[in-house]
Amino acid sequence: MGVVIEGPDRGRVRVHGVGLNGLKPPPGPLYVGNSGTSMRLLSGILSAQPFDTVMTGDPSLTKRPMERIAKPLRAMGAEIQTTGERGTPPVSVHGSAVAARGGLKGIHYDMPVASAQVKSGVLLAGLWAEGETSVTEPAPTRDHTERMLRGFGYEVKVEGSTATIRGGGRLTATSIDVPADISSAAFFLVAASIAPGSDLVLEHVGMNPTRVGVINILRAMGGDLTVFNERVVGGEPVADIRVRSAQLKGIRIPEDQVPLAIDEFPALFIAAACAEGTTVLTGAEELRVKESDRIQVMADGLITLGIKAEPTTDGIVIEGGSLGGGEVVSHGDHRIAMSFAMAGLRAGAPIVIRDCANVATSFPDFLGLARRCGLDISASESDAG
Repeated sequence: MGVVIEGPDRGRVRVHGVGLNGLKPPPGPLYVGNSGTSMRLLSGILSAQPFDTVMTGDPSLTKRPMERIAKPLRAMGAEIQTTGERGTPPVSVHGSAVAARGGLKGIHYDMPVASAQVKSGVLLAGLWAEGETSVTEPAPTRDHTERMLRGFGYEVKVEGSTATIRGGGRLTATSIDVPADISSAAFFLVAASIAPGSDLVLEHVGMNPTRVGVINILRAMGGDLTVFNERVVGGEPVADIRVRSAQLKGIRIPEDQVPLAIDEFPALFIAAACAEGTTVLTGAEELRVKESDRIQVMADGLITLGIKAEPTTDGIVIEGGSLGGGEVVSHGDHRIAMSFAMAGLRAGAPIVIRDCANVATSFPDFLGLARRCGLDISASESDAG
């Protein structure tokens, strides 16, 4: 769409902004791969542009629900179509028709389901909308978008569970520090918790309060985690985390922690499988519409490895026990694949994980880092990554 981006070069990229009104029509459909975040955030941005666009994705993404972002954008005046009865990708955005009518209008949207992606997509559309756009969420979700917009000099008001912006402002370029991702750190937090004799330090990890559910839950299970060297970098809290092996206990996971750990549950299910007693998760139906049905896929894999795991409509019940070996299928879901890789630390026999090329989606050097931490792990050509 005409934005010049240099890099990445030694961990840095340089983006040459074109201003709020400088994007150009892409030459063809925008392919966003496996990234639901990209599709939902771009839906908000593209709805306000004076041109038409189509977004497509890989086979996994084409099963994910996009009406949840299309519905509030339509209320703002957007013309956006999803595909099929279930409202999945491809997503077609007719910005030219909206521009001819005078553009988007600000709305207040009460989100029926807590979703940072939907909240962010609506707020981004609100940059171009006439008047105020506000979003109220039923439970706290990650607030990186609100922090980032403020970092670019754009006022965002947050009162309780409602975030509000006014259209027509200006974004000013700035330097951004991207801390280590706690969703990626989660695999190693669990690994060091379950592997006997472990003592691991993870540095410069993002500690956004809307993202630390995995730490809270592991601590509630008896995990030995120490957070230190806390500081704020680029508007985001950052810290180092030391984690040592511990005998975990099964717990009933508090529902108020679910939105704070929604992407980390596959790893936490491995922790639960290694814990003494029963772990019960409820209020997490959102897991069924991720890159895979993470409740069912994790339950199937755990059962294959000899763990008693009972999926429910909105969660799972896991009885801790002895992990065996076996062959599990990740269904192209990177977090499933990485979670079962960590299970190998406690398995009595090798675990073979199928269909895991998508690991590179979120964690390009996962294999290398896992080996450096002592995991005996390898990839074959057919399932590389």
